[in-house]
Amino acid sequence: MSRKYAIIGVGHVGAAIAFSLVIQGFADELILIDKNEKKARAEQLDLQDATARLSSRPKIKIQDYSELSDTDILFVTAGNIHALDNASGNRWAEFEYTREIVKDIAPKIKTSGFNGVLIDTMNPCDAITQYLQKEIGLPGSQVLGTGTFLDTARMQRVVSEKFNVDPKNVSGFVYGEHGESQFVAWSTVSVNGLPIETLAPKMNLDLEELEDTARSGGWAVHSGKGYTSFAIATCAIKLSRAVLDDAQLMCPCSSYNVKYDSYVGQPGIIGRNGVEELIDIPLPAKEEEKLAASAATIKEKFATM
Repeated sequence: MSRKYAIIGVGHVGAAIAFSLVIQGFADELILIDKNEKKARAEQLDLQDATARLSSRPKIKIQDYSELSDTDILFVTAGNIHALDNASGNRWAEFEYTREIVKDIAPKIKTSGFNGVLIDTMNPCDAITQYLQKEIGLPGSQVLGTGTFLDTARMQRVVSEKFNVDPKNVSGFVYGEHGESQFVAWSTVSVNGLPIETLAPKMNLDLEELEDTARSGGWAVHSGKGYTSFAIATCAIKLSRAVLDDAQLMCPCSSYNVKYDSYVGQPGIIGRNGVEELIDIPLPAKEEEKLAASAATIKEKFATM
């Protein structure tokens, strides 16, 4: 089966996704779309030049929404990173800009007949992903956001550094908004299979401090290089691979929660149809309250769209 990907927005994140797809041989076909046609053409040429030194040679096309009709995975990665320059840690600073992007691209995606799985990285991720789903009209399972998948990776890194273990040896989830109201559900976190809430006192670790460090991880990157790209691109590709491989991967992402009537970061099973099901892990009352509050924050903002 041909593996066909498309990317709308080939800035820092979109270009990183495109490069990774090509360099790892994941894509048979790749469609690049950007409001700046010269940028899309430049990325196309650069990637095509690279294929002379690779074992695979994907077909790379640009600026054609009709190609989405049989696309398997569509990444929506457009945005205005400069909106965050003075945002003081607030991803809602991109809200006005990305809302207008959705108004522009959603009708084109809908008209194309796209019926694959859409993965959104735009901020504010949860509200924008829900807006995309509403405007395109695809089933909610087929439209998901990277959401707290990235925040969970940052938590894993922060915790792994304290315990001197591989980040993959840290399990657990960050829930809620891909933003300031997110929280680490410490009740779900373990290191080498042992609950962190049991380990932390023995090592004099302050879990709130670790959570703050993880939450601010993106801004630490942004303040140094002006944007984030590699980690978010890796998360997006991991989700796409889970779809095409029908991996039934359990991981957090932004998806629709009926209880809160909102997209929100939560664990789900990712397979061929997108979000196959949500996993309702029992949480302590305090963590349930945090999730409800975070979902309410997203829902309130979404209502303004």
